[in-house]
Amino acid sequence: MKVVSIVGGRPQFIKAAPVGRALRTVEDTEVPVHTGQHYDDNMSKVFFGELELPQPDIYLGDGHTAERMVETWCNKGDQIV
Repeated sequence: MKVVSIVGGRPQFIKAAPVGRALRTVEDTEVPVHTGQHYDDNMSKVFFGELELPQPDIYLGDGHTAERMVETWCNKGDQIV
């Protein structure tokens, strides 16, 4: 089974950290996806280091509108799941 963890904003990073740690105890279970909502290092990258989140397998882009993120998601859907 694979679990897709979708993060993009600070609350999701904080919530994803303990879930991701638990999922990583089972080999190759989590597929981290970053929406690109917060692409500034101070708003995003810092959480990957501080919360020990793995780098995302899929990065949907820098600060796109919701419509653009959905379009990118649809285009990359096969890669994600």
